Amino acid sequence: MLRQQDVGHRIVVRRIVGIREGRPLFSDALGELVELSETHLTIATAQGRLRVPVAEVHRAKRVPPTRRPTASAVVELELAADEAWPAPVRGRLGDWLLRSADGWTGRANSALPVGDPDRPLPAAVDAIERWYAGHGQPPMVNTPLPLAVPVGAELDARGWTARPLTLVQTVPLTTLLSDPHRVSHEGGPAPGGADRDADGPAVVLDVAPSEEWLAVAAGRKGGLPDSARHILTAVARLRFAQVYADGTLLATGRGTVTGQGRWLGLSLIEVTPSARRQGLAARVVRALAAWGAAEGATHAFLQVEQRNTGAVALYRKLGFTTHHTYLTRVAPPG
Repeated sequence: MLRQQDVGHRIVVRRIVGIREGRPLFSDALGELVELSETHLTIATAQGRLRVPVAEVHRAKRVPPTRRPTASAVVELELAADEAWPAPVRGRLGDWLLRSADGWTGRANSALPVGDPDRPLPAAVDAIERWYAGHGQPPMVNTPLPLAVPVGAELDARGWTARPLTLVQTVPLTTLLSDPHRVSHEGGPAPGGADRDADGPAVVLDVAPSEEWLAVAAGRKGGLPDSARHILTAVARLRFAQVYADGTLLATGRGTVTGQGRWLGLSLIEVTPSARRQGLAARVVRALAAWGAAEGATHAFLQVEQRNTGAVALYRKLGFTTHHTYLTRVAPPG
């Protein structure tokens, strides 16, 4: 059975939920053990907290920790993500990337410390501060975890703050396209770049964004300067997804293929408030997944703030899991 030292770890619980013809019926639950008493145990599952009386527990045990991705896998994915969201102004510190885009999004206006900066860590951070000061912007650094833990420690010592944690999530495209309720593609996008579900409007994939699509992006990201248009369009292989009904744009999304053709990057998946809870976001994702698979990509990735619980829950249902996380660090004023 479990002990107090198991609190905080992932466990699997088999519990008795009934009796049929004199035989017990079992149900399994997987989650983090958050409380253990003499009478009950509580676990945090993907569906919420579950409180189980100890008398109903048939078997419970700890689950081995999930294997973390290698440093090279984190670097590969971070570089594919950078390629999918290209800042118009760029610099380098050895392998590290410096990016500027008139302040439009943290990803495009922060340093990416992957690889060797070709100088001691304190000197590298000094150089970042000078570079961003020269561009009239507050210095920011994206720290992929756990890869950039030493960088984070140096920034902590300098009083840098952190924005909310971002999850970098991935899924094999075969998983996205194996769902029995997916949009029907018949081997790929339909003629004219449209994918249609029998019960809903078409998901249209275009090589350029419409003005309505851009308006949605501007509303979500707070304006749309020229640098933003560069970020959105300066990728060789990309598609812009749109769902219209009665002339009204209901949902959008953006897909890119980068990382030597392996990675489909998903971004700006958005559904208007009046059209939510109709499965449109999932259909946009799957339409882009079909296009990405046709382009030769094998996996999809996206970036979502951990606090955006609605989006995280949707992506979990689609099969996404967290590959790694990052923090956007911001230098103190002055």
